[in-house]
Amino acid sequence: MPHTYFIGDHKQMFPHLKERIIVCDKQQSSVVDNVTVINATDLSPLVENTDVKEIKEVVNAQKPVEITHKVAELPNTTQIVSMIATGQVQTSLNGVVVQNGLATTQTNNKAATGEEVPQNIVITTRRQYMLPDDAVVYCNFNQLYKIDPQTLESWVEILKNVPKSVLWLLRFPAVGEQNIKKTVSDFGISPDRVIFSNVAAKEEHVRRGQLADICLDTPLCNGHTTSMDVLWTGTPVVTLPGETLASRVAASQLATLGCPELIARTREEYQNIAIRLGTKKEYLKALRAKVWKARVESPLFDCSQYAKGLEKLFLRMWEKYENGELPDHISAV
Repeated sequence: MPHTYFIGDHKQMFPHLKERIIVCDKQQSSVVDNVTVINATDLSPLVENTDVKEIKEVVNAQKPVEITHKVAELPNTTQIVSMIATGQVQTSLNGVVVQNGLATTQTNNKAATGEEVPQNIVITTRRQYMLPDDAVVYCNFNQLYKIDPQTLESWVEILKNVPKSVLWLLRFPAVGEQNIKKTVSDFGISPDRVIFSNVAAKEEHVRRGQLADICLDTPLCNGHTTSMDVLWTGTPVVTLPGETLASRVAASQLATLGCPELIARTREEYQNIAIRLGTKKEYLKALRAKVWKARVESPLFDCSQYAKGLEKLFLRMWEKYENGELPDHISAV
C-alpha cells in the first residue's frame, strides 16, 4: 500500500471538529487558538449573530506562514465564565444557544459516545479543566502504565526548560495521580505543574485535545487511537520511535500527515523538539497551523483510500492463491 498507518474514522465521527471559532474578549491583545473554542457542524448562527471576523496573521518560522482564524470578539466573556462556574448546561451568546462542553453526556448520550454527530454548538475552554489560560500546555491522554520513569524524567526536563508550562494527564487510573506527582517532585519540579483530568466520554475526550499546545507521546508504547484523537484537533504530537510496532505507530502517523519534523531520533532530540515548540511561539503557531490543515488534506484520516488499498491487497492475495503461487510480498501501489 502506498500509505500504511493506524487508521481512524475521525473525519466521519467528529466532523464538527473540522471547523472552529476562537472566542476572545475585545480587550485581548492577541488571538490564542486554544483557550476558548467553539465547534459545530454548522457555525452559521454564531457567525450571523455575533461579531465574527477572519483574522489573518503571518508568522515567521523557517519561512513566513499565513494563518487565518475565525474569531468571535465579545465585549466580555462573563456569560461563559458564569456557565462554567455554576455548572449550567448552556448559555446564550447574542441569542445563540451554546452548550457547555462538559454537558454532552447530559444532552445526548449517543453524541457523547461518538455514535452520533453532535448537533449543538459546543464551547470548550481551558477553565473547564483548570488549565491556565497563559500556560504552555503539554498533554498526554494515554493510560498511565505507558509512562516509564525515563519518559517522565524527559517530560520534567521539558517543563524545567519551558517557563509557565504545565503537563496535562488523565486519571487513567486515578491511583496513578499521587505516584506521578510524588515522582515529579522528586525530579525537582512542583507537582502543581502536573494537572489531572478525569477520563471523559469519547467525543469530549477528542474535543478537549484542542486546548493543549503540544502532545508528548510515550516512546515505550505510543498513543495509537489516542494520537489520532489529538491530531484530529490540530494539536502536534512529538514522538520518539523505538524498535517495536507499538513504539513506532505515532511516527507512521506523523509521516503520513507530512510532519517529519515532529519525529525525534534520540531522547535528547525528543526533548529539544518539545522545548523548541514551547519556547518559540512563532514556530509553534506555524506547526499548529500545518497540522490543522494537513489533517483534512493528507491520507491520514481518509478511510476510503485506506480501504481501497486493503481491497487491492486482498484481491492480489487471492489471485496468487488461485494461480498456485507461494506467499510473497505484495504491493498495492
